[in-house]
Amino acid sequence: MKKIRVGILGVAAAAALCFTAGAVYLYARGVWQMPIPADRALPVLMYHHIVEDGEPCNDMTITVSRMEQDLRWLTEHGYHTVLPRELAGGEPLPEKPLLITFDDGYRSNYELLFPLLQAYQMKAVVSIMVYMQDVSADNFLSWDMCREMADSGLVEIGSHAYSLHNLGDLGGNFDPGGINGIQRDPEESDSAFEARVLGDIQKSHDRIAQAVGQPVTFFAYPFGITEPDAEAFVHELFPVTAVTRHGTADLGKGLHELPRMTVTMDRELEDILKD
Repeated sequence: MKKIRVGILGVAAAAALCFTAGAVYLYARGVWQMPIPADRALPVLMYHHIVEDGEPCNDMTITVSRMEQDLRWLTEHGYHTVLPRELAGGEPLPEKPLLITFDDGYRSNYELLFPLLQAYQMKAVVSIMVYMQDVSADNFLSWDMCREMADSGLVEIGSHAYSLHNLGDLGGNFDPGGINGIQRDPEESDSAFEARVLGDIQKSHDRIAQAVGQPVTFFAYPFGITEPDAEAFVHELFPVTAVTRHGTADLGKGLHELPRMTVTMDRELEDILKD
């Protein structure tokens, strides 16, 4: 009986060792991800534009009713929203922290989102394409709107670059075969890259700080695309940055290039947060 028991224990130990080795191999290959400890996990939600009920939606838009539904669900399930400046300041995180982000700076962020944030006392960061504010573009936030939201303490204004979101002939759209966002053109000299890309990013930061009157701590990469030659500059300027890669942020790995979860009309928020 003793030999049988020892044999069983040996088989169990071997199985555990194989499982551990397999898990380490899959983790190293990026096939399987180790669970993030609860005290380091931060879900980051990504939204863009809100429309009135009944209007058509795409992958970048949700209805105002859906937005309220999401905020109500988060409240009922014990989530507490935080702002990038709170993360950057090292403030203790509340129970079940969550970061809500809005990219592009549509006027709906003021007209439809802001009243809901006030009603539910929840927070969000709105990252603006600063050129749109400087030219008073239709359908985008004005500087007065940005200031009012920021002064409430519920909204932080972040940068989505100045005009690098393909705002020229491409109308802000991604170019599959071209240079997008802050990407460097392979033919570009150091000085040309610094003027075109780094200068644009610096300008976005400085204009927000000047016009809103608050420190700028957050940068949402246009199209979620990073650039090695801009990384150090962006990290120095913004304590918190985010991309569009799907996943839950692990704060143990720092505050830069945080992954986000895209919210769309075709999936319930509860299911999105389970991914």
